[in-house]
Amino acid sequence: MIYDMGLQDSLYGVTFECPPEALAEKQKIVRCIMEGKNYSSAEIDTVFRTAKAQGKSLYYVEEEKLQAIAPDIIFTQDTCEVCQIDTKCTAAAVAKLPRRPEIIPLTPGNLDDVYATAITIAKALGREEAAYTYLGALQKRTAAILDKLRHHNMPLKRVLLMEWIDPIYNCGHWIPFQIAQAGGIDMLSNPGGDSITIGWDKIRKYNPEVVVIAPCGFHLSRAKEELHLLTRHEGWETLAAVENDQVYVCDFDCFTQPSPSTLVDGIELLAALFHPQLFTVPLALKHKTSRVALTPAVNI
Repeated sequence: MIYDMGLQDSLYGVTFECPPEALAEKQKIVRCIMEGKNYSSAEIDTVFRTAKAQGKSLYYVEEEKLQAIAPDIIFTQDTCEVCQIDTKCTAAAVAKLPRRPEIIPLTPGNLDDVYATAITIAKALGREEAAYTYLGALQKRTAAILDKLRHHNMPLKRVLLMEWIDPIYNCGHWIPFQIAQAGGIDMLSNPGGDSITIGWDKIRKYNPEVVVIAPCGFHLSRAKEELHLLTRHEGWETLAAVENDQVYVCDFDCFTQPSPSTLVDGIELLAALFHPQLFTVPLALKHKTSRVALTPAVNI
């Protein structure tokens, strides 16, 4: 968000999961013991579940680099302890600094919260107007989608978006709101809350018209490696989405990387997948999605 709003001159330290331009220019302060590992979805899930049960964090702070930066402000997050270091772990490292910076937790639950987070960041950096300019442009894009859906009186598509493959997790937090703004509804989702595991029987009974597979932290190529874990489920081929060739795999950063700009990209992408008669996948996003069938995925 800081880069999106043109405020990167105020940024000195980033996490290991920040966008490439930030990693190339800024000090990497927050690290994870999972970096460079190539575990399966099931193995990753086990590692994080075990760490949580033991009260341990998989993230750590490069304390010498943090001390060298001597920040005035640290933004942290408490939305998901799996995805990134939280305020509690950050505070432990900050306690060792000679001068205590201001810690600002960012904890969006829904889509409006994500938009509000941009304002929180810009205001803390003394550039509140940058957030309103940024958000205004994004909201024009989402309004255009909603206007077209209303004009054509389009029915909502029955959608399932998976945040993980093995085990299967539904989608939570802001993603159900993205789906709604794209002309769909995911009745297995958890709006404003954490994603949770869901059983295959429940999915079969729900029988989604569109399935979107976007495992958290996985880009397209990595997600494709484990599609066989879904197609092996009994009754996969009888799902309405499979029969109608409406199963897609997508990059995670359109959904579980909560920047307003990437989430609006995700809304535009979903609108094209749900209602292709009205919308097309933007050229800049074509590399972020593939259609999936019982045969290997192909680019769309």
